[in-house]
Amino acid sequence: MIDIAEVLRGCPLFAGFPQAAIAQAVPHARVRSFRRNEAVYEKGEPQVWLCVIASGMVRIHSMNAEGREALLIVLDQGAWVGDAVFAPGVDRVYGATAHTAAEIVELPGDFFRDLMARYPECYPVILDCISRRLWSAMTLIEEDALRGTLARIGRRLLFLCDIQRGDKPRADGPVTIALTREHIANMMGMTRQGVHKTLKQFEAEGLIELGYRCITVPDESALMNFLEHAQD
Repeated sequence: MIDIAEVLRGCPLFAGFPQAAIAQAVPHARVRSFRRNEAVYEKGEPQVWLCVIASGMVRIHSMNAEGREALLIVLDQGAWVGDAVFAPGVDRVYGATAHTAAEIVELPGDFFRDLMARYPECYPVILDCISRRLWSAMTLIEEDALRGTLARIGRRLLFLCDIQRGDKPRADGPVTIALTREHIANMMGMTRQGVHKTLKQFEAEGLIELGYRCITVPDESALMNFLEHAQD
């Protein structure tokens, strides 16, 4: 049984709301379950719900004219999706699909906007969350434009580690990313062979471990230090 209040409190977007606001949100929320690879919503649908991942993982993607999926990012438990909920009347820019079996708490967008108006102390936290996403997107664009393959893939792995941890601070210990080499290649617009070659180089250096449908980074600091001194 999903505790909606606990899920909302665990989402960074709701960190600026008082407990009274969370309690008011619970009766308006609903919980939906999704099988692996089941669509949560499609690109172009009306932006009606703000979604918070209660369990599992969700991938954000787009499709080209030929129906080929372009993977943008995979979000983990506690993350929120539905950025355009802040712009009423705007359709969803990207699609969302359950990357694993997942449960999602959905809150009506109009209620969420009304909740923000009633509790304006939430705005600094919400603006910080939106700014962080924008900063992350701009950083990825810069790296894709200016860096070589080794740095691009290595820094993307570090970015995915940050996403995997969510709001938790970086700490010593391994982080496992539930993505395959195909996923990484699709996400970065690169060939599987090129990504595989670079990942094997990282593996030979002891910086990552390649598993079944996952990649583990044993020590993020070691990977970061390697990238700072590597010649690409």
